[in-house]
Amino acid sequence: MTSTQRWPEKGWALLQLLLVASASYAEESVCRRRGDPENLLLFKDGDIILGGVFSFHTGWKDRKDSYMNKPLPLQCTSLNFRDLQFAQAMLFAIEEINNSTDLLPGISVGYKIYDICGSDARSIGATLALANGNEIVSVPSKAPCTRPAHVQAIIGATSSSKSIAVSTVTGPFFIPVISYFATCACLSDKTKYPSFLRTIPSDYYQSRALAHLVKHFGWTWVGAIRSNDDYGNKGMATFTETAQQLGICLEYSVPFFRTDPSAKIQRIIDIIKASTSRVIVTFLARADFHVLIHEFSYHNLSGYQWVGSETWIFDSQTAEMDIHHILDGSIGLSIPKAHVTGLREFILNEKPLNSSNNELFIDFIDMSLMPLFNNVYKGVYAVAHALHNILRCNKTCNRNVQLDPFMVSFFTNLHHSVYFNENGDPAAKYEIINWQPRENGIMEFVTVGLYDPSLVPEKQLNLQNKSLIWARNSKQVSYHTISVPVSVCSEKCPPGTRKVLQKGRPVCCYDCIRCAEGDINSVTCVRCLPEFWSNERRDACIKKEAVFLSYEEIMGALLTAASVFGAHMTIGVILIFFNYSKTPIVRANNSELSFLLLFSLILCFLCSLTFIGEPSDWSCMLRHVAFGITFVLCISCLLGKTMVVLMAFRATRPGSNVQKWFGQTQQRLCVTAFTLIQINICIIWLTTSPPFPFKNFKEIKDKITLECALGSAVGFWAVLGYIGLLAILCFIFAFLARKLPDNFNEAKFITFSMLIFCAVWITFVPAYVSSPGKFSVAVEIFAILASSFGLLICIFIPKCYIILMKPEKNTKKYMMGKKAPNSL
Repeated sequence: MTSTQRWPEKGWALLQLLLVASASYAEESVCRRRGDPENLLLFKDGDIILGGVFSFHTGWKDRKDSYMNKPLPLQCTSLNFRDLQFAQAMLFAIEEINNSTDLLPGISVGYKIYDICGSDARSIGATLALANGNEIVSVPSKAPCTRPAHVQAIIGATSSSKSIAVSTVTGPFFIPVISYFATCACLSDKTKYPSFLRTIPSDYYQSRALAHLVKHFGWTWVGAIRSNDDYGNKGMATFTETAQQLGICLEYSVPFFRTDPSAKIQRIIDIIKASTSRVIVTFLARADFHVLIHEFSYHNLSGYQWVGSETWIFDSQTAEMDIHHILDGSIGLSIPKAHVTGLREFILNEKPLNSSNNELFIDFIDMSLMPLFNNVYKGVYAVAHALHNILRCNKTCNRNVQLDPFMVSFFTNLHHSVYFNENGDPAAKYEIINWQPRENGIMEFVTVGLYDPSLVPEKQLNLQNKSLIWARNSKQVSYHTISVPVSVCSEKCPPGTRKVLQKGRPVCCYDCIRCAEGDINSVTCVRCLPEFWSNERRDACIKKEAVFLSYEEIMGALLTAASVFGAHMTIGVILIFFNYSKTPIVRANNSELSFLLLFSLILCFLCSLTFIGEPSDWSCMLRHVAFGITFVLCISCLLGKTMVVLMAFRATRPGSNVQKWFGQTQQRLCVTAFTLIQINICIIWLTTSPPFPFKNFKEIKDKITLECALGSAVGFWAVLGYIGLLAILCFIFAFLARKLPDNFNEAKFITFSMLIFCAVWITFVPAYVSSPGKFSVAVEIFAILASSFGLLICIFIPKCYIILMKPEKNTKKYMMGKKAPNSL
């Protein structure tokens, strides 16, 4: 059609609008109902009228409006037996009230019930009809257009979206709307829906309950399907928020509405098949789920564990449609079981709908929705009790009271037999239902637990000791698995590993990395306490092994043997010298100092034993003090012997009186003085900051090194420095006496021994500092033993050799026979 062809039609439509507007302006001002009247489905007159909006049909025929003609009314399709039963529950409650002499005596309750066909637009029209009346009348301008509402309260609607539409219209007029199945948490907002109440708990509690149920079974990786309306979107939003708090991740969350094209359903199927999660949480309206069941069965989506909301989890029609048993083992929440006496018989016997062609004769056999029937029943009684209080009924009611919907809403909220909180919600409590197929093909809805959010958190979820049936595995012949299905993105990290999140994926998806040495745990690796270390599996901290230089280990045993051997070797020399004490070679070089030197060498060998074994307070102090004093005693003797040699030859010169200044008494005093100085240094060290046992955790990472801390490093180096000073003096004196006659000269041997001594202790310093743990102790022992053996061998072994092997040289004549001195 060209543009010139379209303009005449548009012009004609505009002209019609102008004519209507001018005619309306010319007419006398009246109150007139616009549009076609709604088709009243069920009606009964009475003193008080209750409204009802139900979806007796779930769909309507598509139509294309041309905006050239008045749109035709909706043609409803797909008869919905469930809402017919809900309407029957309302009629049953009204009949009971009318037959009661205690509640609203003398007052008849009527009803007006509309079929909204699952349409939001039609639900608004039906609500306006209930509020304003459905007659096509014109009221003269002198009469007021405002008048009391036709109904005192409205029962319905079934779904959340329809209830939102109805409550939005009735809110400004405070006409109570009591829903028995609208669970969206958004309806608790009293600022938007001031007159809305319900006899079913809010989805706020159900969404949280489903999240806790999923967490209870260890499912941390789940998929989700929701109805693309207020019920599904709001409910899934709360579930997602709670799931994140509990450590549950959603692999996918897809919306669906029953009028969506087949391509949308295929996309959902592809997402499910491509997913790795084995649990599907559904927040689906029953009508939406029925559309999906057919497609899921056709594509054989078995092996998934379904977790459902109350809309379908206890619905027998849904179970009948599951011909391929893909929902076997489903688990979810339902309204607690209830029973209304006489309601079943009323529904089975009544024929509430009578069409002109008698097409609708309902055979209600299934009473599985009795809890929802009870919700309708309670809603009607809540309004009746509110009216009873407003009309101040006793044996009779005051008919002169002007009924105000606001008063009805207020008194309904205060009704004692049906609890409503400040948001118009009842107390929340759910039964946990498990689908368990029986051999006769009947699906049994077994109650396996309860969820009560009014209890403390740890007691809210209570699963009873009943066997649960789980989803059928497509690879198994049996209908269900025995163990709980597993649905995780990543397996739980084994002990001794930590989680490392996978880049770009939810927190439930991670890799397990082995903890570092010394760390344990399976979430974040935690360092063990200093005295502990991780075991091989990194799942526990074990006490560290304490290591020290002990007698049992090879190195300690060898050093002990060397120390004992050196001591015995020195004792052997003492015995030889004692047996040959009258011989010239023993007497020639101050035998008293020789025996004192040998005694000090025994102490030097034995003091190394104090370094072996577990450190204690006494051993730490003893080892360094004994080492410092015995070595000073040893070197003092050597220094005295060297000085004796020098003084002896100076005394032979004419006019020299040196010998009287360095006799035996002076030698003893010299040795005593040098030794006392070291003793004083040690006393100062021990009284100010003595050595003490120390646990070294850093030297060896998986062991505790037991050491002796120096206390005062100055004290330690002072002791060592004093020994070094005496050794240098001894070396200098020995070096000066090296050219004296051989037969009277020990200086060459002392010089050589001092070279060894100094070399050992010079190399000791860097070796000691760089050696770890017990090896530093071994280095110190080795230095003690090496220097002790050096002194013993260099000074005394040559003499023992002459005494034992060359006795002919151990004579005064031989020793006096040498003339010229030998140079080194």
